[in-house]
Amino acid sequence: MGRLAQTENLTDVQQEILRTVVDFVEKEIIPTAQALEHADEYPQKIVDGMKEMGLFGLTIPEEYGGLGESLLTYALVVEQIARGWMSVSGIVNTHFIVAYLLMQHGTEEQKQKYLPRMAEGELRGAFSMSEPECGSDVAAIKTKAKEDGEDFVVNGAKMWLTNGGSSSLVAVLVKTDEGAESVYKNMTVLLVEKEPGFGEVAKGLLIPGKIEKMGYKGVDTTEMVFDDFRIAQEHVLGGAAGRGRGFYQMMDGVEVGRVNVAARGCGVALRAFELGVQYAQQRHTFGKMIAEHQAVQFRLADMACKVEAAHQMMTMAARKKDSGERNDLEAGMAKYLASEYCRDVVEDSFRIHGGYGFSKEYEIERLYREAPMLLIGEGTADIQRMIIGRRLLEDYKIRT
Repeated sequence: MGRLAQTENLTDVQQEILRTVVDFVEKEIIPTAQALEHADEYPQKIVDGMKEMGLFGLTIPEEYGGLGESLLTYALVVEQIARGWMSVSGIVNTHFIVAYLLMQHGTEEQKQKYLPRMAEGELRGAFSMSEPECGSDVAAIKTKAKEDGEDFVVNGAKMWLTNGGSSSLVAVLVKTDEGAESVYKNMTVLLVEKEPGFGEVAKGLLIPGKIEKMGYKGVDTTEMVFDDFRIAQEHVLGGAAGRGRGFYQMMDGVEVGRVNVAARGCGVALRAFELGVQYAQQRHTFGKMIAEHQAVQFRLADMACKVEAAHQMMTMAARKKDSGERNDLEAGMAKYLASEYCRDVVEDSFRIHGGYGFSKEYEIERLYREAPMLLIGEGTADIQRMIIGRRLLEDYKIRT
């Protein structure tokens, strides 16, 4: 490994976990990613390997069968997995967010029921906020859960579910009638269990086929359609106390999700730099390798600075969350910076490759299609800037 994207003050356990993951990425992910991505094939063998390593339970407490590691450890693992193939990091990301929601907001009964199986990777999680007619405007969701005795009857459609088909537990944000004046206090998270796969995965619940995408292939992205789907009220995240708390619970999950997206951006950018600096030493023009041309050296310098800055911002945001402090500002900054810099570094590497970068034979072509997803995942760049701006005004408000 080179000197970029190194993290100081890691424990021996963290270092051992990272060494194991890096070895797995080098041997199992990078050599197969191109073929699997081009075929849009689910990486089952890779997923099985991650289950064996316990990565699905990385942050789940030991008392529930997990490894009990920090958000920082998880983010560094995701960075390396995304370096190999970003789609694989997406498979564990939504799972991690659902586990986090359960750990932070679930009842003890819900934790006992779900977390041990999630730690084993047997029960896989997905979460759902977006809908066909709304993305960042969460208040505009229309999927509604109507109370009917001890149950809710759910109707509506959700959109952009990562792992929508392969998951078996989905945390779904719905509207409920709590009698509150604020729309944000009339939202609830339901823990929806279903069969993995496509079609009718539970009575009244349909997962249509995969959405065809420009990049981010291999991992399934789907819709989720409710038609008089009946679910017991005991499946409200947090039990009775969780009713009307769904928006705030989801935002808590998204906050750690933004650290994860930042980590993915760091991983993809690091891989793009590695490919660029390697190619620059192999390709020759005008009698010398292109790495000796000043213009290419300047480009490599810019790329390296962005890789390093994004990594440091990402680790700072993760450590802030691990300390128990509010980190919406840092998470927003990390997600915004890492995704924007990732796009820049990938494009610079693409330029270094010249015409070969346009060929599917070269890995940079795949990265060029994957990087744009990070610009919109877990909130667009403009949403991040709104969050950052508002928090800065809170901190720097003029006191009179």
